[in-house]
Amino acid sequence: MNVLWLQSGGCGGCTMSMLCAETPDLLGMLADADIHFLWHPSLSEESGSEAVSVLDRCVSGELPLDVLCVEGSLLRGPNGTGRFHMLAGTGTPMIEWVSKLAARARHTVAVGTCAAFGGVTSGGLNPTDACGLQYEGATPGGLLGADFRSGSGLPVINVAGCPTHPDWVIESLMALSMGEMGAEALDEVGRPRFYADHLVHHGCSRNEFYEFKASAEKPSDMGCMMEHMGCKGTQAHADCNLRPWNGNGSCTSGGYPCISCTEPGFEEPGHPFAETPKVSGIPIGLPTDMPKAWFVALAALSKSATPKRVRVNATSDHTVIAPANRKTGLK
Repeated sequence: MNVLWLQSGGCGGCTMSMLCAETPDLLGMLADADIHFLWHPSLSEESGSEAVSVLDRCVSGELPLDVLCVEGSLLRGPNGTGRFHMLAGTGTPMIEWVSKLAARARHTVAVGTCAAFGGVTSGGLNPTDACGLQYEGATPGGLLGADFRSGSGLPVINVAGCPTHPDWVIESLMALSMGEMGAEALDEVGRPRFYADHLVHHGCSRNEFYEFKASAEKPSDMGCMMEHMGCKGTQAHADCNLRPWNGNGSCTSGGYPCISCTEPGFEEPGHPFAETPKVSGIPIGLPTDMPKAWFVALAALSKSATPKRVRVNATSDHTVIAPANRKTGLK
């Protein structure tokens, strides 16, 4: 499976993430899955005219292109010309290259939230007119248009995340290589369901504190960060706490609230990332699928039943009270 990887308007963080995949030989592992990089700006030896020649051969159809991966948002400015981002040495805007290559590719993959939905690059006044491949935030459209379908008949596959988990990229490519990613494998905004059908909340190490609504009050605290510190783990679609990053960590286990970086529009929440907006003391962002009345009732009951151990530890940076050592009576 021939893969061509382009970097557009972004920081390159998704490539950096992929290089941290838990394997001693990333390219060897991909090769074993019959995945071959025609060109990657950070991993390939070809540069200059050699790299441009690869792109030209893909556009002409001389070189079969199975997967076009785009990292970073697409910069359409100024005034739709795309000249804010020219592919060096070609005199052609990156958006033109992407459009031509997407028309040839069997599959088109947006690597990261910038390429998927516009992401951080499209935030604020968006002077570069940045957008995703097939979305502007949560609105279908983007560079390629809502009706775009790749050669396989699929829309853009949005491997969203800021950055993406290395496994999400690798497993998506492997699924494509084995012919196991059809329309049913994507959610309503084009994300692979193998990770997007989970919530960051699943597997969070702070779940006991969440159950009792024992909340952290400052960054070093051990408690749940939803009530005061802006955590959106109960709303964000990703399996970060089920497949730890680099085999060990996640945002919440590292003490930072989930900012829902796999979601369209995460870059402009309308409030500081580490603060929870509230109305009458009730957080605005409630857990997915939970009616407000139920949450309020559950929170009140949970707080009234919070064990002293959980309540005290929630606002400490270490375990102050250990769990009681009692016999269970089980044989």
